[in-house]
Amino acid sequence: MPQSGDARQRIRIKIRAYDSKIIDQSTRTIIETAERSGAEISGPIPLPTEKTKYTVGASTFVHKNSRDQYEMRVHKRLVDIMDPTPKTVDSLMNLNLPSGVDIEIKM
Repeated sequence: MPQSGDARQRIRIKIRAYDSKIIDQSTRTIIETAERSGAEISGPIPLPTEKTKYTVGASTFVHKNSRDQYEMRVHKRLVDIMDPTPKTVDSLMNLNLPSGVDIEIKM
């Protein structure tokens, strides 16, 4: 059983985006920022891509057999920052990331 002195503080960052290039670029930016401030990094861990398919009728009235299918993919990454310093937290809060990237931070 770990003692209270052995517990390490951790920041878990979950990144979501529709575009895989944007999510990789954002993950790289977060990791570089955390490493510059002297924190230990675990990741990025690619999580399963969430795929949602929508089927719509191509015709407005008849021709039920004619349909179009659309797919929406949500790419996800997980980054753990071990033993963050106050400088690490401050630099992550002031980080500019591209639009379309959703970030969830848990401490």
